[in-house]
Amino acid sequence: MTELVELTRDMIESTYEEGAQRIPDPVREFIEKVSFAEPDDILSAVRDVLAEDWMAMPVWARNLAYRLACLQRPDDPGLLREAAADLLSFGPDWDEVAEELKARAAQLESDDSGVPVDGIRRFR
Repeated sequence: MTELVELTRDMIESTYEEGAQRIPDPVREFIEKVSFAEPDDILSAVRDVLAEDWMAMPVWARNLAYRLACLQRPDDPGLLREAAADLLSFGPDWDEVAEELKARAAQLESDDSGVPVDGIRRFR
């Protein structure tokens, strides 16, 4: 069994245990909304909140928001760098992922062939 499967099962059990702390409605609503949001909406929300109080947004929520935005815009070097910088702000756990994002951004910017890393040719 993979770690993610184990964590998923633990999460499911924890939400149904007698007397367990349920997921607060605002957290559940955030997860549902950000899961299907457009990248511009995600980035606007993250940037607005971080501008107000840089430490207010939980790291897990920042990671999720940036990950979803990057998945929708995998060829946006600026976004990849922004997400990498945010990951590097919170300890070594995500440093490897951040370095991969920075490398992908650099590769996208230096790719003269017009064929991004994913192999799909885009019209310019």
